[in-house]
Amino acid sequence: MVTIRDVAKAAGVSVATASRALNGMSIVTAKTREKIEAAATALDYVPHSGARSLTKRKTDTIGVILPDLFGEFFSEIIRGIDLVTHRAGKSLLLGNMHGSAEETAQAIRAMRGRVDGLLVMPPNSRADTVEAVTRDIPTVLLNAQGTDDVTPFVSVDNYAGARLVTNHLIDRGARNIIHIAGPANNRDARERQRGYCDVLAERTGNGSPLILPGDFRDDAGREAARLLLTSGITFDAVFASNDMMAVELMSELRVAGLQIGSDILVAGFDDIPLARHVTPGLTTVHSDITRVGSTAAELMLRMMEGETLERDQSLIIAPTLAIRGSSGGGAGTART
Repeated sequence: MVTIRDVAKAAGVSVATASRALNGMSIVTAKTREKIEAAATALDYVPHSGARSLTKRKTDTIGVILPDLFGEFFSEIIRGIDLVTHRAGKSLLLGNMHGSAEETAQAIRAMRGRVDGLLVMPPNSRADTVEAVTRDIPTVLLNAQGTDDVTPFVSVDNYAGARLVTNHLIDRGARNIIHIAGPANNRDARERQRGYCDVLAERTGNGSPLILPGDFRDDAGREAARLLLTSGITFDAVFASNDMMAVELMSELRVAGLQIGSDILVAGFDDIPLARHVTPGLTTVHSDITRVGSTAAELMLRMMEGETLERDQSLIIAPTLAIRGSSGGGAGTART
């Protein structure tokens, strides 16, 4: 393996001078720098990241800690982050804490000294579970709003999105709209349920909507469909708190002989890529998941450059509605 000593010897300079040049320090003359860089290129020298980080006190790496690393929702978040960080020449270090506050703290501690900043999606979208252990490292919260007026964040207006989709189902003629909830302790799920309940009360006078339990996982959608099919409950539409539950619900209802988009209207939330490819296409709240990741990464890069961000530089993304066949919207996609 080629070392910096080999580069220094080939360029005819000291190891210290070669190190300064390759780390971008201005005290090396342009002529000497060119000679050292040419030697490094000729020898195919690759700097040792650990040694380089000690010299620069930077790792050029951003830590990303998510409740899960599997599924299209999290893949889209990571894709948005990578679009920005790759362009900036930074690396990503991914961590998974399985939705546990204790594992989140462990993941944060494990990344200390290995990253220049953190992008964290707190368990159940609760910022207070991570703020205490991220105060001494630049941090941007994903899908959660900070409680300390200091930590910047990027989140989606879940309440507004749920209102959009519930109003849409009512406009399509639905009156008996079932909601499949997300995890009871998840802030996003609670806001989606609240938006649904408020619209039903305002437009139909229904103060006691029917809400089925769910947990954002696909099997919850299947279980909800089976319950609806066997219980005798009257319903003409279902709003699932995320797309995965909605997709599996549609599959079960189709097997039972129901026509999605005519017999029963179905809608979800998030607009994961799968929502566009199922048949019929799933009407859903487009929360711009990729933008959540890319905007958070942009904020982090600014913090890594030494900028102090104010709370008003955080972003709450206003969702739109992607109307597709599952709500009788036709084969294409219309945005509102």
